[in-house]
Amino acid sequence: MSSDFEAYEQDFGTLTAEITNKIGRIPKLGGEEKTQLVLNVDKQLEEVRELMEQMDLEVRELPIQSRAMYQSRLKSYKGEMDKLEKDFKRSRIAYSDEVRNELLGEDAGSSESQLIKLREERAHLLDNTEKLERSSRRLDAGYQIAVETEQVGQEILANLHTDREKIQRSRDRLRETDANLGKSSRILTGMLRSYLMQLANLAYKKICSNMEECYLC
Repeated sequence: MSSDFEAYEQDFGTLTAEITNKIGRIPKLGGEEKTQLVLNVDKQLEEVRELMEQMDLEVRELPIQSRAMYQSRLKSYKGEMDKLEKDFKRSRIAYSDEVRNELLGEDAGSSESQLIKLREERAHLLDNTEKLERSSRRLDAGYQIAVETEQVGQEILANLHTDREKIQRSRDRLRETDANLGKSSRILTGMLRSYLMQLANLAYKKICSNMEECYLC
């Protein structure tokens, strides 16, 4: 199980290194080239999120005695992921001096305030978009948990039904055994009574015989 986690760690390191390199290039680009690189990084970040979900599942399956170490490593990766997302957000609204001058031309100085305002608006829009994406992921995770819980509940109900049938069959067998024991007890009691009566008759006959012999004498 830990080998799977370590394999995920290697993939995490490779992906985050690529993302870090691309985030550093984004402010230096403009137009369609920048848009394409932003989309590419966004896709890779989603892959990292899925990778971390797999890592989290692996940690949950580990024995308790070794789980703490991997939880600490996973926490560190989550912190690294948060930093990457913040850097990515800043890079999307940032421009290098060369690109900014190219976009603004001779009015670069007078349009600086407009560019700052534009950055703030884009940052606010990105924040809202990220909040919506996080809410969507939480809803998906909640729905998955609800489905899994329902499946577990159905399995438990099925097991309870099976156990109830087993208990009912055991009770029926016990009743049948009790009935058989009662019948056997009555038969044995009858046999014992008959045997005792036979002994009594024999004893009576013996006494009578002895009395007759004494009378003759």
